[in-house]
Amino acid sequence: MGTSKAQLEIAGVTFAARLVAAFAPVCDPVILVTGAIPGITAPGAQIVDNPDWPAGQLTSLQTGLRQVRQAPAAFFTPVDCPAFSAQTVAAMWAAFTGEPFVIPRYHGQRGHPVLMGASVFDELLALPKSGQAREVVHRHRPATRYVDVDDAGILADIDTPADYQELIRS
Repeated sequence: MGTSKAQLEIAGVTFAARLVAAFAPVCDPVILVTGAIPGITAPGAQIVDNPDWPAGQLTSLQTGLRQVRQAPAAFFTPVDCPAFSAQTVAAMWAAFTGEPFVIPRYHGQRGHPVLMGASVFDELLALPKSGQAREVVHRHRPATRYVDVDDAGILADIDTPADYQELIRS
């Protein structure tokens, strides 16, 4: 992208701040894991630095999980998936009854955020830096709960300037 995705804006609100606002009604604390760009802020978030960020996204997930080890569950989303609503987060939390994962679907397509039950925290933390969280997600697919939502924002993944311009237009 050529710039920090966390600091990109939708309607004058940064991706980071938008995500914090979506999680805040059901999450305490909201953890924002940073690494590549120092000084990112988002009111209402607990900022945690990931010094291993060059090793990949999994290290950021693991950094965040270490902060909430005693929680019954934790949400995760990459910062470049900023378009889902707080209503989707609330619906996912309301559907959670201890499953390993709760994943939203829009017209049959899975998206973000992902809600992880505490039962999979150790598995995710044990993955090597070269691993991917989807390895654990796939192992638990039969026990995963899917929540159908009317929120196309769960599918938005902003990886290129064209993706960002499309998000702004929508």
